[in-house]
Amino acid sequence: MDALPPENLYPYTVSRPIYSNPTFEEDNERQAREERTLRERLSRTCGCSGRQALKVVKGVFPVIDWLSRYPIREWLPSDVISGVSTGLVCSLQGLAYALLVSVAPVYGLYSAFFPILTYFLLGTSRHISVGPFPVTCLMVGSVVLTLAPDDHFLLPGNGTGVNGTKADGIVVDMEAMEAQRIMVASSMTVLVGLFQVVMGLLQVGFLVRYLSDPLVGGFTTAAAFHVLISQLKIVLSVPTNNHSGCFSILYTLIDVFTNIRQTNRADLVAGLLTIVIVMAVKEVNTKFRHKIPVPIPIEVIVTVVAAGISYATELDSRYGASIVHSIPRGFAPAQPPNIALLWNILGSSFSTAVVGYAVAVSVAKVYAAKHDYTIDGNQELIAFGFSNVFCGCFSSFVASTALSRTAVQESTGGKSQMAGIISAVMVMIVILALGHLLEPLQKSVLAAIVIANLKGMFMQVTEVPTLWRQNRADCFIWLATCLASVVLGLDVGLLAGLVFEMGTVVVRTQFPACSTLGNIPGTNIYRNMKDYKNIAEVPGIKIFKCNAPIYFANIDYFKERLRATVGFDSVRVFKKRNKALKKIHKLIKKGKLRATETGEVVSEVTLGVDNKGFESERDSGRESGQVEDGDWPVPEVEVHVDWAMELPVRVSVPKVQIHSLVLDFSAVSFLDVVAVKSLRLVIKEFLRIGVNVYIAGCDDEIVWKMEALAFFDEEVIRDLLFLSVHDAILFIKLETANGSMQDAMVEGLSLMQDCKEPLPFTEEEDLIETYDNQHRAIHGLSN
Repeated sequence: MDALPPENLYPYTVSRPIYSNPTFEEDNERQAREERTLRERLSRTCGCSGRQALKVVKGVFPVIDWLSRYPIREWLPSDVISGVSTGLVCSLQGLAYALLVSVAPVYGLYSAFFPILTYFLLGTSRHISVGPFPVTCLMVGSVVLTLAPDDHFLLPGNGTGVNGTKADGIVVDMEAMEAQRIMVASSMTVLVGLFQVVMGLLQVGFLVRYLSDPLVGGFTTAAAFHVLISQLKIVLSVPTNNHSGCFSILYTLIDVFTNIRQTNRADLVAGLLTIVIVMAVKEVNTKFRHKIPVPIPIEVIVTVVAAGISYATELDSRYGASIVHSIPRGFAPAQPPNIALLWNILGSSFSTAVVGYAVAVSVAKVYAAKHDYTIDGNQELIAFGFSNVFCGCFSSFVASTALSRTAVQESTGGKSQMAGIISAVMVMIVILALGHLLEPLQKSVLAAIVIANLKGMFMQVTEVPTLWRQNRADCFIWLATCLASVVLGLDVGLLAGLVFEMGTVVVRTQFPACSTLGNIPGTNIYRNMKDYKNIAEVPGIKIFKCNAPIYFANIDYFKERLRATVGFDSVRVFKKRNKALKKIHKLIKKGKLRATETGEVVSEVTLGVDNKGFESERDSGRESGQVEDGDWPVPEVEVHVDWAMELPVRVSVPKVQIHSLVLDFSAVSFLDVVAVKSLRLVIKEFLRIGVNVYIAGCDDEIVWKMEALAFFDEEVIRDLLFLSVHDAILFIKLETANGSMQDAMVEGLSLMQDCKEPLPFTEEEDLIETYDNQHRAIHGLSN
């Protein structure tokens, strides 16, 4: 919306009382919060009626809700078309992503089929396509290569054996290796599912919010680099060792370039052609998506053509090309996970569970917002958890969602998960009937399809300049997560990125933005003094604003910024004033200073002229000889010390140019016990030097927290709270005009005159004075 020109601005007038918090609560009859007992909460939560039972059942099985209202005529034709298109893509991506897990391609088909069945029953998104995702596949693959490397399956032999050759005289038992690797992958998948189910039942789906968009962007970009390098060796068809963990990318690249002379030209040409063709056609699909009713299924076309060429030209036997070889018909029998492996993969499984869910729920939210419906994050956790447990028992690996596959399902007209079920039927047809036709397909073609689908992840690099301009902290999170994930591996890299992200949050709250506010003349608007020219500081008043929560980590910084704003240290001012008062008291007792009848402290000789016409009680006493020199009685006169003027003693007292301080807490979201205790002491430090402190803009939650933490006492009372900064300023002006404000030091010197001794520190004042010492503060909190 464009800004209104000055002549079209509409002024308004509001007439209301000056409200402090207690006055406002009294006038508007603030209600006490209702605190329910644990028994009442449990009875309300666990109570069961027919309607509540039906609601719970629909919540656990969302399919009951939407399937009963499914518009067959309007949605079914679109879902059929979408399901067929998506099913073909699922089949090919399943074959390709199996290479990332380092298992046979047929297990990729299983992973594209089984999770759809359970998500159909339990999921809340209508559009995502459930199945393998490159990042989670690579995370599973790194664990597979760690626990089941080639070196664990070496057998003595002569030359090249049926099972494959590792080196001259050494044979790899491919059958045993394949069985162990799929056991590791499926066991990890079950554990990932269990983690997700438990998180869903505990309603902790919010934890994924800690994976911010910059962190996920940097992580997935790094994962794309890992995928690219892992598939590069397949496109080139060069032998490499299995590497995982720190610097695995570097070691893999070294192996690739060391054996680059062994590149198979047939595989290289097929891979490069596939990458170019698939990426080009995908660009056409994107550019003309509004004109093409159904995107061109280029992966299907390329796969069919490549398999036909490989079969016709016998690339395997004539050119040594690496092909899929065997895709057995039917499904593998169900088998339980290997319990002995679970303890070795706990950390990797948890990180994979979080990443898989985070990616899936992010994609689901995008399409839910686009089509105007909502998803349940905790139910999504349960849906993906049971999907992974189910498919892990049938020799499959972790399921999530892929952006490209979901885009195909949505763009081809998919309206519900009915399209997902139809895509599962298409995958089943491939598993049961058509799989053997893909046996001549080169693995380099599958690897090239994976690489071609990484474009979206690599394009996230273009976000870095934008993040740098918008928020450098987010940019650093992106770069740190990406670099850590590339160098340290995906598991450790994700943890390092999360720690770095939490560190930036702590730093940003530990060193919050603080400002001095001024008033826009003629308004009740207060803004940062540095940001506007037409702004004025209220005379005698400082307005200090903190734009962050105040807690134990930033309370010291808060006090430092407050001291910088007011221009003096209240503790030091108090000490210096006390020191000056003590000296003045001693000089008065010695007769070198005296108090006039108006209370002003003057020297015995003023301006070098001795007024002989004035006869004080001290003169009378001296003449009559009633007192000795140096022990004159102090008259009962309230002595006024103007701290802004030059003092009659040689003590440098810092100047205090304000009489009031307003703390704007409108941006403070919470306080902890350390902050409350420190704030109370800070307020008392100002009060004892005659500076009145007011707190404005507190939310009711903050006021309640102050009351719960015993913030208020006899000196720090609730009347210092005001609804707004303007309320506090108007109240201060009224108090100043009425002459109600008094310097606390006046009473101090009067008391000293009465008791004839310097005013001692109270125990609480001594605590305030020494509270800035961190060790003393910690000791005080521990008692």
